Amino acid sequence: MKTIFITGASTGLGKASARLFASRGWKVIATMRKPENEKELSGLSNITLLPLDVTDPDQIKETTQKAIASGTIDVVFNNAGYGLIGPLEPITEEQLTRQLDTNLLGVIRVTQAFIPYFRERQSGLFITTTSMGGLLTFPFSSVYHATKWALEGWSESMAFELNRFGVGIKTVSPGGIKTDFLNRSIDMSSHPAYEKWVKKLFDGIHEDTFTPAAQIAEVVYEAATDGKDQLRYVAGEDAKALYAQRQQLGDEKFRKQMEQTFFGA
Repeated sequence: MKTIFITGASTGLGKASARLFASRGWKVIATMRKPENEKELSGLSNITLLPLDVTDPDQIKETTQKAIASGTIDVVFNNAGYGLIGPLEPITEEQLTRQLDTNLLGVIRVTQAFIPYFRERQSGLFITTTSMGGLLTFPFSSVYHATKWALEGWSESMAFELNRFGVGIKTVSPGGIKTDFLNRSIDMSSHPAYEKWVKKLFDGIHEDTFTPAAQIAEVVYEAATDGKDQLRYVAGEDAKALYAQRQQLGDEKFRKQMEQTFFGA
């Protein structure tokens, strides 16, 4: 029985992935900040809940050691994250630090904690949830995009060093996911100078057109099991279409098209 270690498993894609892997015979170590509040996953026999706040380096070390002590770990799925949305100008130091600490440094810390284990075993796989926001950009999401683009570049670079030891690294880049992301996983900044454009952006977002989390989890499962030496997995029809459009038009034409879409002439 293979084992996957998942961060951010309390909701959304993390929870959907925990359910999917467990249903297909995997042992799942599902981590979250408050596992005592989780009722659904705790009832499944092959899922173990552990506490993990990816902004806490000491807890990362402690939870990693507990996970490794419990048996063989085959895949680490770095999924914890959220979106800081809005104009940069009013973003506070606290908001900025928390976004970088969670989305970027948290992934790096968890990965670093597991590398010695995977290196000594000469096997293992890291998968990280990035976003189509790591491949292209939207207005008023600059810090969020900074973390996701960073993860894409970091993962590509890490592949060179990890592959020397038979260890893989992959990214899953979803588009919109049908969860409560817009309510639960977004931190908003606001400023009256930008309000009319931010409103236009959000008026154009329709969560009912997003991809169900279970479908994105299937892509995570594919990345974990296909055995391919492939770095990026774009997930969701919206992400695939926009990324293909960017590649077809080229960076500058795509950027100008996006500006026209959101701001007009």
